[in-house]
Amino acid sequence: MINGSILYTLVIIFLGISFTKDKHKTKAAVISAWKMFRNVLPDLLAIMLFVGLALSLLTPSLISSIIGENSGLLGIIYSTLIGSIALVPSFVVFPLGHTLVQNGAALPQVAVLMSTLMSVGIATLSMEQKTFGRSFAYARNISAIIMSLLFALIIWVVMT
Repeated sequence: MINGSILYTLVIIFLGISFTKDKHKTKAAVISAWKMFRNVLPDLLAIMLFVGLALSLLTPSLISSIIGENSGLLGIIYSTLIGSIALVPSFVVFPLGHTLVQNGAALPQVAVLMSTLMSVGIATLSMEQKTFGRSFAYARNISAIIMSLLFALIIWVVMT
C-alpha cells in the first residue's frame, strides 16, 4: 500500500520536473487546479459532514439489528436505503460488512448494503449533477441500485 508521504514526495518531484520544463504551463495548471478545488470544496465539506453524521448515527449494532437473519426482503430494502444514503469509503466498508456478519446480519442484506455504500451516492448527487449532468447522475445511481439488488438476489439464492 502506498503511503501518503510517498505520494506527496512524488507530487513534489513531478511538479518540480514540470516547473523546470515550462514554468508558465505549470503555474497555469496549478492555478486551474486550485480554482477547481475551490469550486468543489463546499460540496466536499457537506459530504464529509453528512458522512460523519451518518457514521455516528448508524452504528454496526443498529444496522445489524435492522438487517438481521430474519429480516428477509424488508431487510434488503432497508440495506438498500441505508447504503444509498450513507457514503463510506471502501476501506471502511469491508470491515463493516465483516462486523455486521459477525453480529448476526444476513449475507444478502450485507451484500446489498456494501454494494450500495460504494456505488450509490445520494449524498454526492448534487456534486455529481454539477459535474456530469442531471440525467447521467440519475441514470448511474439507478443502475447502481439495480445492480446491487441483483447482486443481493444472487447471494440470496446461492448462499441460503
